[in-house]
Amino acid sequence: MTKRTPTLAVALVSTLAVGLTACSGGSSGGPSGGPDRRNPAAANAGAVLGGTPQKGGTLSVLSNQDFSHLDPARNWVMPDMDFGTRLLYRTLVTYKAEPGAKGSELVPDLAEDLGTPSNGAKTWTFRLKPGLKYEDGTPITAQDIKHNVERSFSPDLPGGPDYAARYLAGAKGYQGPAEGRHLDSIRTPDARTIVFELHTAFAEFPFAATLPTFAPVPPKQDKGPQYDNRPFSSGPYKIETYARDKQLVLVRNTHWDPKTDTVRKAYPDRIVVTMGLKGTQVDDRLIASSGADASAVPWAALRPESTPKVLTKPEVKSRLLAESSTCNEMLQMHTGRAPFDDVRVRRAVQYALDRESIVTAAGGPALTDASTAAMPGALFAGGKQPDTLRIPLAGDPEKAKALLKEAGKADGFATALTVSSGDKAIGEAIQQALGRAGIKVTIETVDPSAFYDTIGDTRNRTDLVYTGWCPDFPSGSTFLPFVFDGRSIKEKGNSGNHSLFRDDATQKRIDEIAAMTDGDAANKAWQELDAQILAKAPVAPGAVKRRPLVLGTNIAGAFGHTSWGGQIDYATVGLKDPSKSTN
Repeated sequence: MTKRTPTLAVALVSTLAVGLTACSGGSSGGPSGGPDRRNPAAANAGAVLGGTPQKGGTLSVLSNQDFSHLDPARNWVMPDMDFGTRLLYRTLVTYKAEPGAKGSELVPDLAEDLGTPSNGAKTWTFRLKPGLKYEDGTPITAQDIKHNVERSFSPDLPGGPDYAARYLAGAKGYQGPAEGRHLDSIRTPDARTIVFELHTAFAEFPFAATLPTFAPVPPKQDKGPQYDNRPFSSGPYKIETYARDKQLVLVRNTHWDPKTDTVRKAYPDRIVVTMGLKGTQVDDRLIASSGADASAVPWAALRPESTPKVLTKPEVKSRLLAESSTCNEMLQMHTGRAPFDDVRVRRAVQYALDRESIVTAAGGPALTDASTAAMPGALFAGGKQPDTLRIPLAGDPEKAKALLKEAGKADGFATALTVSSGDKAIGEAIQQALGRAGIKVTIETVDPSAFYDTIGDTRNRTDLVYTGWCPDFPSGSTFLPFVFDGRSIKEKGNSGNHSLFRDDATQKRIDEIAAMTDGDAANKAWQELDAQILAKAPVAPGAVKRRPLVLGTNIAGAFGHTSWGGQIDYATVGLKDPSKSTN
């Protein structure tokens, strides 16, 4: 592929950071656009609630689920990445802990800078800060970061970010370090230097270096799949106890040195995550904000049925965060299985889907916008999705029936849909909409913590799944290749491409765009490819949601971080009065 010069690589990283801030700071309020000040749910967008926290006390996190994964080799769900990389482990590079536009800016974390490119951005060198330590006081080394990157290739640790597999030279067929095999494309000349050799230019590599893959794991602590239960801390907190599906307790890592960390403030003494609560139970407890719940924050978003309880009460609404998410949700169809191997059937689904009913099921227009593209608006010019399909938001069941008749399915057919249990109402909206065209849908709900593992099992999953994708940084290169490149499909731990879409023309175009040296031309090409893919109908656009989160009255320093899909930034959250919390 065509080389990018190091100067262009640095310039493109800067442009990408500015690009995301521009898209998330507007006032159009359109799909994936910036905050709409007329929207009552968006009143606190870009704000820090509760003032500056005081050090100490116990922060409670009320959750309806366990984490999908905390192992940094497997952690690739936005809220989990936020929690893991802000509290338990550090990465080479990270995002600023600030609301709104500034939250998309990169800063060094374990590394002294954002990395030095050479060889036309095919080689990236990072130098670690001195004095970095794990929870037991032993030094963090470049070799430990190399170990975690290598273990991310292990078949026993599926589901994590696969930028390393996509870009590292000589990585094809590599299956991790378990048998003493190592990647020559990751060099560690000394304990503080790590060098990555890529098979192609990748100017956005510093953004990839924010991902948990680039956190350190000491080989002596690595317990394979069991490491998920007890990651070894390089961050400000360490795990005291972790009972899966019940409770996680974090306490201070006394060997974390704030002098080496400009991002994490580590205000609370303890953080207690209570799991297995019902979604509406969490909502009601935080709305009431009584006793210990005054010092609590929610893990999952406010349930749609709880929205009126918040927006109609000024005191509660003042404690609502609802940042616009950069994630885009869609109905993905198994293109390798009949009848969805027929593009006419897939287009019928696009026409049958009623996105207005999805918006209603997700909490209404105050919290959700109908989606009209595959990529979110943040990746389009002007911050707004185009509508290249031009299908009415309420659907067109008659057109859907005509397409099914062309495909020999005039009498319809039966199929099954998998949704996260929190999206059951959306599943029912999809079921009803497709039913209008004669497609009979059975809904299977899965606990959120097991959802991605379930739909990532390509042999045993249903034909339809409702899920989303969030760009890891503001570039089409972190969206379309992950959702529509058939070469990335895995039998288990499959991520992104849940339509199992394998299309030679699409794959060829992905490679051509990735080779472009002009950033503006590449952005335009990604946007054009979005429309071309939608015309082949592997997915039907669904919705773009805000992430509504109601805080307890004793919470301070809280904001929805744009780079974590609107989740609370755990780097800065704490308590107004620690003495009012329960230890």
